[in-house]
Amino acid sequence: MKFRFCLALPVFCVLFTACNEEVLPKPNAKLRLEYSKPVLQELVTDHFRFDYNEMAKVKIKNSTALSLKYPEMKGEIFINYRKVDNNIEKLLSDAQKLSYEHSAKADGIIEQPFVSEEHKVYGMFYEVSGNAASQAQFYVTDSTEHFLTGSLYFMIKPNYDSIYPAAAYLQNDIRGIMETLSWED
Repeated sequence: MKFRFCLALPVFCVLFTACNEEVLPKPNAKLRLEYSKPVLQELVTDHFRFDYNEMAKVKIKNSTALSLKYPEMKGEIFINYRKVDNNIEKLLSDAQKLSYEHSAKADGIIEQPFVSEEHKVYGMFYEVSGNAASQAQFYVTDSTEHFLTGSLYFMIKPNYDSIYPAAAYLQNDIRGIMETLSWED
């Protein structure tokens, strides 16, 4: 009988002390990604020039298409140039249509007009939120000769909560491209 009591006492003590500890839920964690402040370089092509973040690796596909690849973020900005040849309405329509093709998966699309009278650059920036394939789209033109479009894509399955810090950073890079863009004659 003493043997059973000796075994029961430690088991009872462990159970009794384990129940006294208050269980608290863990607080929600926030992902904190910090990216360096952009250091800018100038990119010059036959048709346009702009400043871009030196973190990006420039891939020139041909004289009218290039991309800025951000390997650290698994993101890429695709840029395409078109010559305006009495087809500005079609170019504008196609650019706007492309931006809204992502609306099925997007939570929202915010349009932000852009005007630079000094460089004769006019356009629109589309900020896309939600699990869409592209997190940003833009186009700029001088309305008479030049038309440039761009799209931001991540090389991973879109999960807006996870890619938001990188998307916000690259959206600022796109705004910087638009602000520094000028046309080559």
